[in-house]
Amino acid sequence: MIDFLIVGGGIAGLCFAETCIQNNKSFLVLSDDSQNSSRIAGGLYNPVVLKRFTSTEDALLQIDYLDEFYTIIENRLQIQINFPLPLLRKFFSIEEQNNWFQAADQPLLSPFLKTTLIHNNIPFIESKFNYGQVLRTGYLDTSLFLDTYQNYLLKLDLFKKETFDYARLIVEKEHVAYNNIQAKNIIFAEGFGVHSNPFFSYLPLDGTKGELFVIRAPKLKLTEIINTSIFILPLGDDLFRVGATYNWKDKTDIPTQEGRDELIFRIKEILQCDFEIVSHLAGVRPTVKDRKPLLGNHENHKNIYVLNGLGTRGVLLGPYCCKLLFEYIENNKEIPLHYSIKRLKKK
Repeated sequence: MIDFLIVGGGIAGLCFAETCIQNNKSFLVLSDDSQNSSRIAGGLYNPVVLKRFTSTEDALLQIDYLDEFYTIIENRLQIQINFPLPLLRKFFSIEEQNNWFQAADQPLLSPFLKTTLIHNNIPFIESKFNYGQVLRTGYLDTSLFLDTYQNYLLKLDLFKKETFDYARLIVEKEHVAYNNIQAKNIIFAEGFGVHSNPFFSYLPLDGTKGELFVIRAPKLKLTEIINTSIFILPLGDDLFRVGATYNWKDKTDIPTQEGRDELIFRIKEILQCDFEIVSHLAGVRPTVKDRKPLLGNHENHKNIYVLNGLGTRGVLLGPYCCKLLFEYIENNKEIPLHYSIKRLKKK
């Protein structure tokens, strides 16, 4: 019997698998890669919500744990997936500058907002009101992480590419059984796919479609992440990831002409140089209306758990949420209410 059966091979599922490895627990991951939001994600991590100038009381804990968690993976697999990069918020007015400095005085934000204006003269990006710099930012190469880590688990016979069939799950008091697998606990980390899950389909996971580009812009010599109405993230070799759109109605992962037009319009607002669209990607993020994760166990089955709702911040929240859920299962340490499904009433 294994300790954990993990359903879902995206950022959440793989971070929980890594949490098991770091704590010497046995597990198996099942995934058919039907949910692609982790793979096409921008990969940015940023402890500040720049639209609203907010952060959480856990932001320092999250970012510290992120550094530790992904470094362990990089050292074991001998790859680099975590790329710390400065993030510059472009200001459009004096008012935005003033809002920045007011936010930087707040205790939760002061560790992350630099209090001097950045006067970088970035060719082909006009910014007469300068920039503010967010500290402790960067990006995770999510595709490299998923591909490398899934292959790592495959070689260890800890990963199976298959579609999970809920009808085959047998739930006992002390364990669950699925086909020929017996596990003490099952973790559902399915992203937007949770809507098909009979145990957790009631959860208010709305899903937000996002579209982004990879562009080639040889004249754009950018070494920082730029945040404006979109983000521009340098990947090297004159390539940049640019995004993203937000669509709350369309729940498909098919790129649209509407999304393409919006991104092109926003890029041309910011860049005064030519660019070529290399790829156009789309996916549905597992978002919750209150923008908080969904962690916890089923009310009638103590060995059935959900790990979901990481939304647009999966790279940052994934490791820390897995830590919270693991400690809840193994050490009976209560999950803080703003992470727990206990804050929601089943309808």
